Amino acid sequence: MKKDRYLFVLFLFFLLASSAFSAGLLLFDKSEFAARRQKLMEAIPDGAAIILGALPPTGYNEFFQNNDFMYFSDVEIPNAMLIIDGKQKTTTLFFTISESAARNDGIGLELVRNAKDVTGIERVSPIDQFTAALSRLAGQDYVLYTSFKPEELSRECSSEKFGLLQNAMTFNLWDGRLTRELQFVKNLKDRFPQAVVKDCAPMIWDLRSIKSPAEIDLLRKVGRIGVEAHLAMMKATKVGVPEYEMSAAFDYISKKAGGRDIAYNVIISSAENHPYLHYYKHDRILKDGDFIVVDAGPNYNYYVVDISASYPANGKFTPRQREVYEACQAIQKACRAVYRPGITSRDVQPQVNEILMKRGFDINKDLFKIRTMQVGISHNVGMAVHDVSAGPRGPLKPGMVFACDIYAVFAKEDLGVRVEDTVVITETGCENLTPGLPREIAEIEAFMKKK
Repeated sequence: MKKDRYLFVLFLFFLLASSAFSAGLLLFDKSEFAARRQKLMEAIPDGAAIILGALPPTGYNEFFQNNDFMYFSDVEIPNAMLIIDGKQKTTTLFFTISESAARNDGIGLELVRNAKDVTGIERVSPIDQFTAALSRLAGQDYVLYTSFKPEELSRECSSEKFGLLQNAMTFNLWDGRLTRELQFVKNLKDRFPQAVVKDCAPMIWDLRSIKSPAEIDLLRKVGRIGVEAHLAMMKATKVGVPEYEMSAAFDYISKKAGGRDIAYNVIISSAENHPYLHYYKHDRILKDGDFIVVDAGPNYNYYVVDISASYPANGKFTPRQREVYEACQAIQKACRAVYRPGITSRDVQPQVNEILMKRGFDINKDLFKIRTMQVGISHNVGMAVHDVSAGPRGPLKPGMVFACDIYAVFAKEDLGVRVEDTVVITETGCENLTPGLPREIAEIEAFMKKK
């Protein structure tokens, strides 16, 4: 009897697992995506938003959907399109893919065969009906909304990508191409000259800048993975070790936990590389006396966190390393104590200074005058490490997720220190989404001694 019950439970487990796999990633409940689409519809009552899906990879790389498309659909199929209709309050998903091509890319057949039920999207059509649908909208005086900013794929950030593509392509005298998105805008205007075409990127960015409870729960999990991967890097750190071994330890733990990628190249700065805050070549062998800054985060189910830690290669702080590190750590803790709804970045520093003075720090020292040693509010974090929209400079709001990032670099001393966590603003204050690293000097030295 017990054996039968065990087999039945095992059968249910595999049934549920296979149905989840066949439906796609199932990042959140269908209602989560429906609520996001509804909010966008409310922002465009005079038109429809056209969201372009990602193209197939051109090499032997894994396919990742772009973040905006994933945010509204949870559909990881190449060459797909979305039309989110603000007038009719409906969404149409367009795609065409064979079952063999879908399975080859790990796309669940249930999604391909029954996308309407799997996704909760009201209408599903083959991609060859997309042009006709656009023509109908343009003929009915719809404003056509689409993002003018580049899509975000894995390890990409939209605003940064836009600047790079403009300089490398659009402004290049020997190239001159538009980005894919701006070419689509041009095509809309050329084919439907009677239609008004507007940028909906700011609306999407506003939505993505406030995380839902479901997103915050997922980010907590991503944070736990990131901390475990950082601990693995610390365990791999000792004099004589190549930096690439530390990076490999982070990659391994991230992948072992189910992360399909990392959020950005693992940054390891030491010695002469401290001034280069995104240095990722991993080309040094650690020496006695080196102080290391490691900046790395995993990508798990399209969400990322940003974590930086600093420690000596030999496991023992010098007096100077201790002085700078203690200041960074104290400022970061004070910032997290001050963050709360309604406060602005301008209001943070005086309150942080008051906490520091009570703890006995001399805030008149040059160390505390460095801009990056003040308010810690760096950039938004979410589906990209430098998430869409500018960093939260105005009044903080519940659901905002950003990097609390304190650092100082002293190039002439071959010294850099960085203490960074990903935090979310709550109704009453803030929560650290990446807790668990040894942060106090005594904790770091004890951890590195026993490893």
